Amino acid sequence: MKALISLLASAVVASLAATAASAATFTIINNDAAGVGFNDPTVVAPVGGNTGTTLGQQRLNVYADAAAIWGAALPSNVDIRVRAQWTALTCTATSAVLGSAGSNSIFRDFPGAEFPSTWYGGALADKLSNTDQDPGVHDINANFNINLGNAGCLTGSFFYLGLDANHGSNVDFETVLLHELGHGLGFQTYANGATGALQGGFADIFARNLRDVANARQWTDAAETNANRAASSISGVGLIWTGTNTTNWAATHLGKRPVLIITAPAPAAGSYFVGTASFGPALTAVPLAGTIVAAIDPDEMVTGSTTTDACSALTNAAAIAGNIALVDRGVCGFTVKAANVQAAGAIAMIVADNVAGVAPPPGLGGTDPSITIPAVRILQSDGVLIRANLPATGSLGLDPVLPAGANLANQMFMYAPNPFQSGSSVSHFDTSATPNVLMEPAINGDLTHNLSNEATLQVMTDIGWFRTPLPVQLTTFSVD
Repeated sequence: MKALISLLASAVVASLAATAASAATFTIINNDAAGVGFNDPTVVAPVGGNTGTTLGQQRLNVYADAAAIWGAALPSNVDIRVRAQWTALTCTATSAVLGSAGSNSIFRDFPGAEFPSTWYGGALADKLSNTDQDPGVHDINANFNINLGNAGCLTGSFFYLGLDANHGSNVDFETVLLHELGHGLGFQTYANGATGALQGGFADIFARNLRDVANARQWTDAAETNANRAASSISGVGLIWTGTNTTNWAATHLGKRPVLIITAPAPAAGSYFVGTASFGPALTAVPLAGTIVAAIDPDEMVTGSTTTDACSALTNAAAIAGNIALVDRGVCGFTVKAANVQAAGAIAMIVADNVAGVAPPPGLGGTDPSITIPAVRILQSDGVLIRANLPATGSLGLDPVLPAGANLANQMFMYAPNPFQSGSSVSHFDTSATPNVLMEPAINGDLTHNLSNEATLQVMTDIGWFRTPLPVQLTTFSVD
């Protein structure tokens, strides 16, 4: 049984040592018009090991390299056909959808399927059946943002086309390609995360590994409902991956979870999820302890009034000095807040969100090398509770036991923010994973091109890519 499906957007904004029994072959289908995208004749200089001398050729060279990396990692005797094109995707001056990809067709109840009545993406169905389920038709469709870096589209941050990950402040195109091919190869559910409805009423192999924590059920359990699946899709840490290979990987590769611990007063005592900052020093296993005090500064909007957002010089510097400053999100950038509380003598900053959310909270973005104190973000509800019980005694650090990006059983959190984010929710790992992993909803600058020690390959193992060893063949790729 075959079904055509709409592409999952797979929006991205700015260990198993894999020895495949049979390396997969990729065919890249260039779907661009003359002079566009992969056919752009603009003359460019070779960069980072990419010897292409036109923009289009360099783009194709990176694509071929990414396909070769995936080809060496996965076994299949059936050609994996990837159609790709450059097009205008969603953009603002400060953020952009870099790419989108997914399976072009899905199949169930084919010879070799591990589970009956279960959807598989085309490339995986071909591999398991050792037969092209849809001859001559591409397995994966991919789009890339042709406007990236132009004014109004993540202005000034372009795709880096070198093969050496030396992208600096630009976006590494090869990492984006590896991410998007990951979706097309099976890192996606075909269920509707917003409604919880299964595709055509049938499970899919990815969803078989998703667990609704609140109801203690897999997404594909007979007793699980559409409403429960939808609720888990916006539950934060309430949606986990239960695949054994990924769980085993997480137990040995994830770092420890950053936490805020409050010991007094009693109403606020407990352990809190925090999102960490891209600026300032990282939290460590040695807790940074102190008294938590509210920062107070003049209200920029109302003359003569005060606020607690730290968007201007603090008026209670004497109370802040030597303590941990609690500030509210809003009005100004996170680095501005950090600079103001640091100037007042704070040893750390806690930013309480100004909108409702679910744990774990996102991190704090920004760059400022002058910031020398750690900063974290907490949920709005946690901020309300803590603020009502100030001053409080607390500490910031890494939990000695809990993993970053997983529960105590090392089952990794899936991305389940509230509200639901179409194209990102469910079919990605949560952003709290440390170190960063390839299949988060954002492309992080510290990612490498090595799949052999990455969580993504463990998911591929969980969904069946390595289930049946096949005869050895050479890794190849071709470009149509």
